[in-house]
Amino acid sequence: MLRPMPSTDPTNALNAALTRRVTLLSVATAFILVAGKLAIWLASGSVALMASMADSGLDLIASSATFFAVRYAAAPPDAEHRYGHGKAEAFASLVQAGLVFASAALIGQEAIHRLIDPRPVAEEGLALAVMGLSIVMTGGLITAQTWLLRRTASVAVSSDRTHYAADLASNVIALAGIAGAALLGFPALDAVAALVIGGILLWGAISVFREASDQLLDHELPNASRARIVDLALQDGAILDVHQVRTRASGPVVHIQMHADVDPDLSVERAHEIIVAAEKRILTAFPAADILIHADPRGRAEPHGGAFAETYEA
Repeated sequence: MLRPMPSTDPTNALNAALTRRVTLLSVATAFILVAGKLAIWLASGSVALMASMADSGLDLIASSATFFAVRYAAAPPDAEHRYGHGKAEAFASLVQAGLVFASAALIGQEAIHRLIDPRPVAEEGLALAVMGLSIVMTGGLITAQTWLLRRTASVAVSSDRTHYAADLASNVIALAGIAGAALLGFPALDAVAALVIGGILLWGAISVFREASDQLLDHELPNASRARIVDLALQDGAILDVHQVRTRASGPVVHIQMHADVDPDLSVERAHEIIVAAEKRILTAFPAADILIHADPRGRAEPHGGAFAETYEA
């Protein structure tokens, strides 16, 4: 039995290795921040620090899910998953969005209680120190994730970065709230900071949910990417036109298919050579792609039927 073989493209292998390292860094960062914030929150009682700790706790859960999801998504196709395992990333992101929604609700509830009944922040020096450390570590992680996303379009890493971007903002807000409550003598500022953090988490969850849903629902690639694919296919004058262009992303893999019009008098062997050359051109721009191009004899092809019959513009 013929089995799909893993990609031997060195770029794909390098991107997979870098993704694994960055996701491990994400887990380590979240673990350190949760441990530090938990210890200082127990000593200080700051609700803003509690909100930031909850945010980091969710980041730890989300990062752990991403850590395993990117490895599963990178696994080659098998007999049960002929299109690969890429959607594991989107599924993990959807779970993350649900966790963030729940966290935002709980933080908002606690913040409102503290607005009604403000309490002073204890051990404010330690609280400010741990928030400063959190800002530095989170900023470094976001920088690494941004660099990785320039190389690979991992939806799981993108979702993880969204979490940490919200975490960075929440750390700054928590720092300001704790400092204001401690230095200005307005304990309600601590609760206000926590309420703002809850709002940031809620907005971040919506963004992650949209991105994950696009992949799970097989949303088309951006128009610029589709146009690039068509341009690459048509660079050979032997391909007279393309239609029924369909694209979708599945984790680190992009699936592309289309029909290509060729001279009806070409031999099957020559038509095959033209199609393979077109696939290679597209792979130069989309190295992590699964490409299927069907050759149609120009002017003699019967329209294809089925669930996606040729009844709409490509």
